[in-house]
This record gives sequence, structure tokens and C-alpha cells, in this order.
Amino acid sequence: MSLKDQITEDMKSAMRAKEAQKLSAIRMLLAAIKQVEVDKRIVPTDADVIGIVEKEIKKRRDSIIQYTAAKREDLAANEQFEVEVLSAYLPKQADDAEIDAVIAEAVAAAGADGQTAGPQVMGKVMGAVKAKLAGRADMTKVSAAVKAKLAS
Repeated sequence: MSLKDQITEDMKSAMRAKEAQKLSAIRMLLAAIKQVEVDKRIVPTDADVIGIVEKEIKKRRDSIIQYTAAKREDLAANEQFEVEVLSAYLPKQADDAEIDAVIAEAVAAAGADGQTAGPQVMGKVMGAVKAKLAGRADMTKVSAAVKAKLAS
């Protein structure tokens, strides 16, 4: 069963269980997937769907920050619930030790050291790291870890 099919089945289950908030979050995700299907005229693979899920989670995290700053905790709580629902469709997240190991391997493969750590080297390292950790780690945190590793 593809990931999109699993999401559709979860939507049906949420309908049957009358879980309105969960149903709303899943419907928004399916709408985003459908938008990609129409715009790009493709049938999304599981990797494409994971990318869409990550994008939707990022949107909600940004909203949480803005709602919290505006002291709208009710809206922030709703967005947090949606993040938790959407996170169920991501693969198992990598732990810090695994992320550090992948970064160290990518830095070594790129031949980067403290003196040659420029934007091009950063791009090479991030390309290698993203290929291995796509969908399994927050790339914002990974990027910060790569910058710290290249600076040392």
C-alpha cells in the first residue's frame, strides 16, 4: 500500500470515528498532494508524498511561532495537533548520533576542512547529507550542525 493510499484510509477511519480535527488535518494534506498531482501532472511516489508532508509540517511550525508571538495559544495548539497528525506519515526520525555520523561522512567525502569551508563545500556536504536523511531529520537543524562542523 502506498503512503497516499494509507493517508486516504486514515481519512476514512477519521470520518467513521467522527474525529473532526484529525479529519481536517488529513484532508489538508490530501489537498496538498492533489495540488502537486495537478500542477506537475504526475502520480506522486512515496518520496514525493514524504516531501509534501515535510513541507506541510514546516508551514504549521511557522504558524505556531507566529501564533505564540501573537498570544493565540488556542490556534497554536490546533497547529501543534496537526503537526502531530502529519508526523505519523514520516519515516522513523534519525537520532543525533546518526545525524552526526552522516555529517562527518559527508564532510570527509567532500574533502572539507576548516580552510576550504565555503558555500560550495557547504552545498556539496548538504547535498550528500540530504540524500541520506531526507524525511528522517529536520534539515534546518542539520544545516546548522553542518555549518558548525565546517567551522571547526
